[in-house]
Amino acid sequence: MNKTNPRLESLIRMLKAASRDNEANVWREIAGRLDTSSKNHAEVNVGKINRYAKENEIIIVPGKVLAAGTIGASVKVAALNFSDAARDKIVSAKGTCMTIEELVAANPKGSRVRILR
Repeated sequence: MNKTNPRLESLIRMLKAASRDNEANVWREIAGRLDTSSKNHAEVNVGKINRYAKENEIIIVPGKVLAAGTIGASVKVAALNFSDAARDKIVSAKGTCMTIEELVAANPKGSRVRILR
């Protein structure tokens, strides 16, 4: 791990620890996806979230959420980054935007989390 982004480096470390401590493989999977070149990180549009997410579902994006498309479902979305417009669209659909760190703190077992990439 030779990252120049200190937040990303500590997030990957924290995800691996959470995976070990809680026996939650989802966190190790996310750590593995983030522990690659940033050009390989996911870029997911809100339209894709709208297509695949059910109402009140928890979605995790190991990368950035972008604003193309519309969203009507009220979902919780955790991601490395959000564009401002994507954040606005999710919140106006009565959804929640959070960091991956906040999701791990709120749901250490990683239960009922859907990964979108």
